[in-house]
Amino acid sequence: MDVLQNLMMGFAHAMTPINLLYALAGAFVGTIVGVLPGIGPLGSMAILLSFTLSLDATTAMIFFAGIYYGAMYGGSTTSILLNIPGEAASVVTCIDGYKMAQKGRAGAALTIAAVGSFVAGTLSIVGLMFAASALADAALKFGPPEFFAIGLAGLVMLVRLSGGSPLKNIIMVLLGLAVGTVGTDHLTGLGRFTFGIRELGQGVEFLPVAMGLFGIAEVMINAAQKDEIAEVIKVKLRDLLPKVQEWKRSIAPMFRGSALGFFIGLLPGPSPVISTFVSYLTERKLSKHPEEFGEGAIEGVAGPEAANNAAVGGAYVPLMALGVPFTPAMAVVVGALMLHGVTPGPTMMMERPELFWGVIASMYIGNLMLLVLNLPMVQLFVNILKIPRQLLLPLIVLLCLVGVYSVNSSYVDLTVLGIFGFVGFLLRGKGFEPAPLVLALVIGPMMETALRESLMISQGHIGDLVFRPIAGTLYLAVALALAAPSVFRMVRGKNAARPIAGDQA
Repeated sequence: MDVLQNLMMGFAHAMTPINLLYALAGAFVGTIVGVLPGIGPLGSMAILLSFTLSLDATTAMIFFAGIYYGAMYGGSTTSILLNIPGEAASVVTCIDGYKMAQKGRAGAALTIAAVGSFVAGTLSIVGLMFAASALADAALKFGPPEFFAIGLAGLVMLVRLSGGSPLKNIIMVLLGLAVGTVGTDHLTGLGRFTFGIRELGQGVEFLPVAMGLFGIAEVMINAAQKDEIAEVIKVKLRDLLPKVQEWKRSIAPMFRGSALGFFIGLLPGPSPVISTFVSYLTERKLSKHPEEFGEGAIEGVAGPEAANNAAVGGAYVPLMALGVPFTPAMAVVVGALMLHGVTPGPTMMMERPELFWGVIASMYIGNLMLLVLNLPMVQLFVNILKIPRQLLLPLIVLLCLVGVYSVNSSYVDLTVLGIFGFVGFLLRGKGFEPAPLVLALVIGPMMETALRESLMISQGHIGDLVFRPIAGTLYLAVALALAAPSVFRMVRGKNAARPIAGDQA
């Protein structure tokens, strides 16, 4: 009953004119971001972060939630019609979505993708509503040792699950932790790594780092690429209705993708991307016609598109309940909350219930808005790709410069923006992903504070930090995550070396 009462209160806040306007604006911007290859929800949220300072915290969070969900919706459009994934989480959709479009079933694929996203988004919001409330109640009993263990477990899992080279991910995490130490030590009052620059006494701001790595760097990468646009497959409104058989084959994958996406969203790392691959492999394994996958199977669109939207709801759970971001986009949301003077975590639900429940209620509304926006206006969104880069890229740079300078009116922030933009461009060229750096930059100071408080409480006894039940369980999970790949390789090697009975005979 309390949950329903709180949800009704959330709807009362979400349905005010200003919040409805920003929910619609977030959904619209997110869809455009999803359509445009390369920028992604993370880059757009970082670019627009400073422009939400004049908004109420609840309105700002509603706007960002709309961008995140909208990008998941919009990414499927270009994947199906152009075979170009507008967003990383839509890469899998290209496999069968574009094949369906070539067979004249682009409208059906778009509708199934939109409806699957709507179903998954709605179900994940229900999961967020109950899971975050329960986890926040439990988290009220956590102390500094538990929060340090959560941060450490999150970073280790991020290194293992982010893809690419684990060594490169570790380097990026360590770099993020190092940048997070710059500034004034809050316990001793001494400056650390400020090099005599007074403005660095406040630390390296999250905003210019994020905008540099995901705004300026993305502009430089896009400027270095050739501007090629594939031929767009036209879709008429009457073609958007799937056949009865297509609906039947899509329902189960939608629900399976929703469940997989939500639970994968609880894990650190690029969960929307991981969830789509897991969903696609699951559907191919369960299908009675696996040979159709890669040739235009509707299940290959329904499952992954449901999974990436459900992962968004899952990613909000640790943020809302624990105050710990497990994905790069959630790190930007933490930055936005802190700029508004709100500390995410278990006490936020009691201190700012209108924010927590208002955002959840807005997600229901935003999902419906996205469903209405994406189908009738599909051709309009695709035509956005025709905007010349010579106009689009300078506009993004201008937004970054104005946004960063407007926060503190600091030339140091502009310098940090430029440095991390150039660093991000170089890192991408060498195969380094900047996302672990951003997450470590946000989580690092939290972990340092929790560690030092833990050691002060225990008077320096490490055992009190490690052997508490919850903290010890998390450290065990970290150890298993690190050891599992080596164990699997050893077992696989022994099985490959063992001769079969026929060979022995």
